[in-house]
Amino acid sequence: MVLVIGIPKETLTGETRVAATPDTVKKWVASGQRVVVETGAGVSAAFTDEAFTAAGAEIADTKVVWSSADILLKVRGPSTTEAKTLKKGTTVVALLDAYREKDALKALVEAGVTAYAMEFVPRITRAQVMDALSSQANLAGYRAVIEGAHLYGKAFPMMMTAAGTVAPAKVFVMGVGVAGLQAIATARRLGAVVSATDVRPATKEQVESLGAKFIAVEDEEFKNAQTAGGYAKEMSDDYKAKQAELISGHIGKQDIVITTALIPGRPAPRLVTAAQVASMKAGSVLVDIAAPQGGNVEGCVPDSVVETNGVRIYGPTNITAAIANDASALYAKNLQAFLGLLIKDGALSPDFEDEILKAALVTQNGAVVHPNLQN
Repeated sequence: MVLVIGIPKETLTGETRVAATPDTVKKWVASGQRVVVETGAGVSAAFTDEAFTAAGAEIADTKVVWSSADILLKVRGPSTTEAKTLKKGTTVVALLDAYREKDALKALVEAGVTAYAMEFVPRITRAQVMDALSSQANLAGYRAVIEGAHLYGKAFPMMMTAAGTVAPAKVFVMGVGVAGLQAIATARRLGAVVSATDVRPATKEQVESLGAKFIAVEDEEFKNAQTAGGYAKEMSDDYKAKQAELISGHIGKQDIVITTALIPGRPAPRLVTAAQVASMKAGSVLVDIAAPQGGNVEGCVPDSVVETNGVRIYGPTNITAAIANDASALYAKNLQAFLGLLIKDGALSPDFEDEILKAALVTQNGAVVHPNLQN
């Protein structure tokens, strides 16, 4: 039996990405799968139905895609309504947002499908090509700087003209993960003076290698603030107070602050207080890409630009939607690699003992099986 891979159109408001590209479709078709793409699924990401057809896909309506798929690939997890249209035994692979979308998860269980959450793919060497969080965070960091530059309304690089000199913008990046590092690199390429902070001492070298200044109270406690596994240790109240004082003094001098700190399954940590926002000069901008989990900046309102005393706070909840073509291409490659673990010799044959599949598996046989989701 030929496996059917279904690619539906995303229905979440503002979601412009798609889970496949003509390139990935071509590879699946060449390896013997049948690919059914919903009409218009890729249009908002600049992938036409004609391009998918040329790659070997079949174009079909919503009902056909959802009812015929053996493997359904999505960007966002199915809604409760969508889950009811899946046939029992379908394999669903998506960014399920499983910690928050409890009702949708329940619907997948009731539908009797096997569901994998791409956000749970472990960050190990073998899984790097499947790491959707990193591929999307990389673009999010880039786009955060572009959004900040647009809202800032002044030039980024130093410009020396006969009429005078334009000072370079000062950009401060808080949180030096994948998104933060790309934000630093992008702001530097645009000519800004860039600084960054993170609670992990190992990030200092990464920040400085990109030409930015690292901001932290670098005492003995800080130097020992990382576990052997690379995670941050809980800091003392005394250290937190000293670090807060240093950061407060620094934020007040910045033109653009970009915050990127997220903790899986928990609200985003508060990095910038209302008082610190108030210390910034009129015309300054904060871009908070942790907005989907409550935001790092006090006063952030999801998907809105909030202005207080001339300072703008922007908290996009799906910033990669603004760069949908590239974001879709990278995500589709992540899915293509992941499917390599599910499909063997043209048949659906996952090894549930594989550490990657075991980490990403969320629902199976009518139950939630992921240990972090059982409560």
